[in-house]
Amino acid sequence: MIFVHGHDLREGLRKIRALTSKPIGFNAIVEKSSKMYEDQMKKWVDVALEEGVRFFITALGSPDWVVKKVHAVGGVVYHDVTERKWAKRALEAGVDGLICVNARAGGHAGERTPEQLWAELGDLGVPLICAGGVGDEQTFVRMLRLGYAGVQMGTRFIATTECKAHDDYKRAIVAAKAIEKVGTKAGFLAKRMLRHARLKHYVRMYYTFKSVLQLKKASLQGMHYKDYFQAGKSVDGIHAVEQAGDVVQRFAAAASEQPKPASAPAA
Repeated sequence: MIFVHGHDLREGLRKIRALTSKPIGFNAIVEKSSKMYEDQMKKWVDVALEEGVRFFITALGSPDWVVKKVHAVGGVVYHDVTERKWAKRALEAGVDGLICVNARAGGHAGERTPEQLWAELGDLGVPLICAGGVGDEQTFVRMLRLGYAGVQMGTRFIATTECKAHDDYKRAIVAAKAIEKVGTKAGFLAKRMLRHARLKHYVRMYYTFKSVLQLKKASLQGMHYKDYFQAGKSVDGIHAVEQAGDVVQRFAAAASEQPKPASAPAA
């Protein structure tokens, strides 16, 4: 499964590189759901490295092998975490920073508020990135004041003119208010399999791919396919579909006016 707008991974990375000389990143899901998937992800990471990618974000498993490959060529690895025990394991594997996924994020959100995560992880000595709930400049600045080295935003950039998502999706984000997350309900057999040490990985992979395919169809085909979309709780701060560059410039201007506290980890 390749998410470079239908292109082969190598071709897609070269297309992106032709559009910008700025650094680009690669998101590697490193859960060991199967040997076949793990081998495929290793090949994708190799392709990304060959094409000059030097920033990687890992999630849902041990990032140790990614760290070894990336550090060997002078790259940087950040890892998604939702609590301290996963953060410490990631640091033991050698990651350079942490993406702190809080309870306001879309997708596999954590259970802690941004403030709780900072209090729990702020002493670990690496850059911490706030992921979840940031859709406006005021929240962005508040996270920097708290001590985060930066933020990760997804939902805010869906509601941009450059995003290929359907206009229904973008309008839904602008009109939406944050609600509690809605999850996939597992049947009796699936619940039994989720309790099995080995089978649970395959069940999770099935539900993940099913959700991705459904959301991809909905986001590209609009409301006639599904009447709900996935988004983070940052929708509360998103009030218009804008150009991505305008969003970045506005947030950068807000950050430049608010110096980070001395206690923040150095980026």
